[in-house]
Amino acid sequence: MSFKKKIFEITDKILPEITSVRQNIHRYPELAGQEVQTSRLVRNILSFTDIKLLKPFIGTDAVGILRGGKPGRNVTLRADMDALPLDELNELPYRSELPGKMHACGHDGHTAMLLGAALVLNEFKENIAGSVRFVFQPGEEIAAMGKALVEAGALLDPEPDAVFALHGMSGMPVGMIASRPGTIMAAAGFFKIVIAGRGGHGSKPELTVDPIVTACKVVDAMQTICSRNIASQDAAVISVCRFEGGKNANIIPESVILEGTTRFLDPQIGEQLPGLIERTVKGVCAALGAAYEFEYALPYIPTVNNAKIYEFARKVSQEYFGKSNWLELPRSSMGGEDFSYYLARYPGVFCNIGMGETSPPIHNMNFNFNDDALRNGIAFMAGSAVEFLSKD
Repeated sequence: MSFKKKIFEITDKILPEITSVRQNIHRYPELAGQEVQTSRLVRNILSFTDIKLLKPFIGTDAVGILRGGKPGRNVTLRADMDALPLDELNELPYRSELPGKMHACGHDGHTAMLLGAALVLNEFKENIAGSVRFVFQPGEEIAAMGKALVEAGALLDPEPDAVFALHGMSGMPVGMIASRPGTIMAAAGFFKIVIAGRGGHGSKPELTVDPIVTACKVVDAMQTICSRNIASQDAAVISVCRFEGGKNANIIPESVILEGTTRFLDPQIGEQLPGLIERTVKGVCAALGAAYEFEYALPYIPTVNNAKIYEFARKVSQEYFGKSNWLELPRSSMGGEDFSYYLARYPGVFCNIGMGETSPPIHNMNFNFNDDALRNGIAFMAGSAVEFLSKD
């Protein structure tokens, strides 16, 4: 591995600029599919390099290809750009200036790390055998726009021989790289249940079909779906995350809305969950005289790392940062990730990078990507690309 020294030299030179870029993206967060300003910033920075920028495939994406001085294979590096619909609680000089929007999942850092890797690799492109594709993807959160981007042909011409992505993660030492072979993240489904009853005066519940009572019993009954229908050694999660019904303390409403998520590692288990949920809802509603509507979608499939690319990433990380800076994750996460659609077509690896043991968790209103992790993130992405392309 002969590129390590040069990669760190260039990374250290551009690190102040990349840190500033990360904080600027943090200040102006954009939700899924709305990353107009972020995409414009990415394209502007890359326009001063030899990276060929492609026309958008699905709207706010930014995809560029750097062709090396020698023929060879392709490595594709991906970062997501979107923020979350949360109000930031951090008191930072660069805190979100847009109410109801913040980078609570670290996508500002992901974008900055990939920009840094692009600038690093551009500096010694003549030594690269093959090409590197940089994918700045919109809409990872909820929308799972990675699927649409792959289906739109963003990874064609040339198709990648390996794909890599890096995600900030709390609870790990700053800059530590972590992953695992095989399934690293779960599939994620989302459901919506509308329970329709018959509203009325709160003093005369006997004249109503109370959707709130029905919904409470539905939520309670759903807690037994996994524990009584899925083998105890198999992983599955059903969580109700939204319960909305009624607007007055003296009125039993006409309906209640329940929304939530399912998570699973084994697709065969996932196939069972919608039917089990609807069976439960139907039974409770029939017993209490209510009607229901049920919707279910599965935007995220399991994220499965290729064993050989995982081993390659481990070797790169340990060579660049030392053996103690690599962690093999002991179990899969029940979180979802649309990089799964990249990995479903091409061999690759999804890794985490540590934000610090005391960092607030992702999706928390106090989360902030740790700038001290940028150096390792840039070097890992750039190093993984160039070292892979240098091997037979």
